[in-house]
Amino acid sequence: MSQSDDSDKAKKTDAEWRAELTPEQYQVLRRKGTERAFSGAYWKTHGGDATYLCAGCGTELFSSEAKFDSGTGWPSFTAPVEGGAVATETDSSHGMLRTEVTCGRCGGHLGHLFDDGPAPTGQRYCINSISLKAKPGK
Repeated sequence: MSQSDDSDKAKKTDAEWRAELTPEQYQVLRRKGTERAFSGAYWKTHGGDATYLCAGCGTELFSSEAKFDSGTGWPSFTAPVEGGAVATETDSSHGMLRTEVTCGRCGGHLGHLFDDGPAPTGQRYCINSISLKAKPGK
């Protein structure tokens, strides 16, 4: 799927999002909340083959091959599955300047991007578990 094609974008009303997501998913994906560190389903999941999908729209976002243990308490990845799977924008909330990571299809808040990751990218996509659904296999 081409992430840049606007016809592929998931467009729903706020009421539709509220009806489809759990309250916790809604708070993170649609209201830009954050789950507590070390509390999500995937922060300590390592090994095995999986593709991590957006919990809001099902878009493939990250591969288990790019997942690593950052010690932060959130799932961390070195890169998304493809260039348009995620989008980034400047986040100046909470008195900090960060790079927010969103789903390239539905715009759901996933987490933040930092430049302190391992090789090969040097980047750390720090993602909320509740924003993801793991699909076994590749």
